[in-house]
Order: sequence, then C-alpha cells, then structure tokens
Amino acid sequence: MVQIEKEIDRPLGQAPRRPTGKRSAWLRKGPLLAGLCVVALVAASASIAFRQKPYRTPEVVAVVTPEVVAAAPAQPVANPKPAQTPSSGGPQIIRVNPPESEGGAVVVRDPSAVGQNVRVAHLPEKALIEDSPAGPLPIRAADGRRPFDVYARAWSGARGARVAIVIGGLGLSQTGTQTAIGKLPPEITLGFAPQGNSLGRWMQAARREGHEIIMQVPLEPFDFPNVNPGRNTLTVEAGADEILKNLRWTLSRTTNYTAVMNYMGARFSTNPEAMGVMMAELGKRGIGYVDDGTSARSLAPETALKNGVPFAAGDAIIDGVQDRGAILDKLDELERTARAKGFAIGTGNAFDVTVDAVASWASEARKRGIEIVPISAVASDPERG
Repeated sequence: MVQIEKEIDRPLGQAPRRPTGKRSAWLRKGPLLAGLCVVALVAASASIAFRQKPYRTPEVVAVVTPEVVAAAPAQPVANPKPAQTPSSGGPQIIRVNPPESEGGAVVVRDPSAVGQNVRVAHLPEKALIEDSPAGPLPIRAADGRRPFDVYARAWSGARGARVAIVIGGLGLSQTGTQTAIGKLPPEITLGFAPQGNSLGRWMQAARREGHEIIMQVPLEPFDFPNVNPGRNTLTVEAGADEILKNLRWTLSRTTNYTAVMNYMGARFSTNPEAMGVMMAELGKRGIGYVDDGTSARSLAPETALKNGVPFAAGDAIIDGVQDRGAILDKLDELERTARAKGFAIGTGNAFDVTVDAVASWASEARKRGIEIVPISAVASDPERG
C-alpha cells in the first residue's frame, strides 16, 4: 500500500490513519492521570490549610463585659478604689478572676462610672433616704450602698498629683451661692451651711453643674457660747440623745451629699465620748467625715476609723487671709504638697475673692499636670481596706 506523505496528495474525503500501539494508549490515559494528580494536590492543600496544629494558631476570643450606667436614679455601686490603687487613666480591670457565673468574662469598669449618672445627680436616691420627724435622713440602702459612694463625683483614677478643694458656707448668701456654683469648676467640692436658706434648690443647682457636695456640722469651740457656730451646735455637755438630735437636724437639711465637715469644733473634736456618738451615727448611715485641719488635737482620724467612716483631713485653710495673692500662695502650697505625697486637701469659704482665686488657679494648675478631684477621691475608707 502506498503511503501518502503529504496532505496535499491525499484524495479528497480520505481521513488519515490514526496511530496505534502503546503510544496511542498512553495518549488516551494522559488526561485522566493529569486530572487525578490535580485532585490529589487540591486535597492535600486543603488538609494542610484546615489543620489547627502545628500550622495554624487558634484564635483567642476575649469576652469583655462593660459596666452599664443606667439613666434611672437607682444605680449599682461600683467598688474601685481610685484614691488608693489608681491606674494610668482610662478604664481599669478590677477583677481578673470572676466567678464562674459570669462565664469567665473579665469585668472592666470605668472610674467615670462611679456614683450617680450626671443627668439625675440632682435627684435624691430613694433607697438612701430615711423619713424621720426631723426630715429626710441619709441611710445605707438595703443592698449596702452608701451615700458616700452613690453621690460621689467621678474622677479619672489616674496616678499623679491630686488636689481636692472644699469651699464651704454655701446657702448663707443667695448671691454668693449662685456665684460660687456658676464660677467654680465642677471638680471643686461645695459645702453647705445648715443655717442656709433654700438648700434643696441650691443642692440641685450644684449637682446639675457636676459638683460633689458635703454638709457642714456646727461643733462646739473652746469659747462657746461667746463664739457660737450657730443653731443646733453639737456640744460636749449634751448627752448622746441631744447630740444625735442636733446632728440629725443638720443631716436632714438637704440630700445628695457624701460627707459632713466640721464648722469650728476645737473643743468637741477633742472629746472621745462626744466624737464617738457622732461618728457611730455617720458610720451607720454611710456618710464620710472631713476635718478642716484647724485643730491639731482632733480625735477625728481614730474615731472615724473605729466606726468605719470614710475620712479626709485638710492640709491648709486657703483663705485665712482674704487677699487674692495670699490665697494663690496657699493654693501653690497645696500643689507642692500634692506633688510630694500624691494629694493635698484645702478648705475655704465662698467669699468672692476666694471663688475668683480658686477658679483662676484651677485652670492653670491643670496645665501643670495637677488633677482637681472631689473630696471623696482622697478620703481613706475603712470599708475599702
């Protein structure tokens, strides 16, 4: 048979003869084998990709449960200790081994969430009010919450130099009270005199502006009654019942305060029995005590500790001399004290010159790294250890 070498010489319509033998069989099986190789390669790649070990590091999912600040008056009380164990600002992890009931979540609380929601800070917490013949009295809630905690103003919780300033005498002058509330930064703590007028209204105005507030309690000085702190003064000669009656009158004058502060009281504060009666009542009600620092012989520190009362003592009275330059000098002394020991406490009165000087100094002190904090932020609290 003649083999036609060129396609052009092949008769029209005659197909070329296909190759036969081993070569033909291999060509038929080639695509099948190539497909099987591809499938095997894909399967091996998938197996490697989805193995956890040792090729893939497992994901770690951290569950963080933020604290919710309710907008209603009833608030849970947070337990951070900003004055003793502050962090470097921002939220703090305050419990790293939560109970199993929380599902192993880490609880994170922001120091700014301590106390009342600012939108309702002017409203008394009903659970912290006891109705009495004298009027509404502060009391611990059934769940253990204290006015000292619930009515506290929040602060950053950061380490650094802190200064707390208490300006007292609010309520005695309507114009002076309005000026102090309007001019002073909200970080300044305001003290109300029980003899003042419209204390409920001024309390609400102060709380709306963000101030923490305290009540001033008239205590017997050494030259009483020639020097008289005012109506319902607590005296050494009075029995326990009379001391409690006068104290409760003062406590009932308004609400939403964290602590009381002495007004005078050089004699009363040195008597262990009289101080014991007062401190026992404050401890029962969950109220703190601020000593203005005027009496070196005051028994307030030890009696407060014994009765579980949060306590703070003033380092200086800033307006003993009512002169702007003298007041600024005292404030600068507070700043140096704060830088040396971590915090300092100053007390003063709602005089126009004092209010102006404090407002101006506070603005400049912030630029120098001083944090102005409420009095509750620097109080020692026996219940927090």
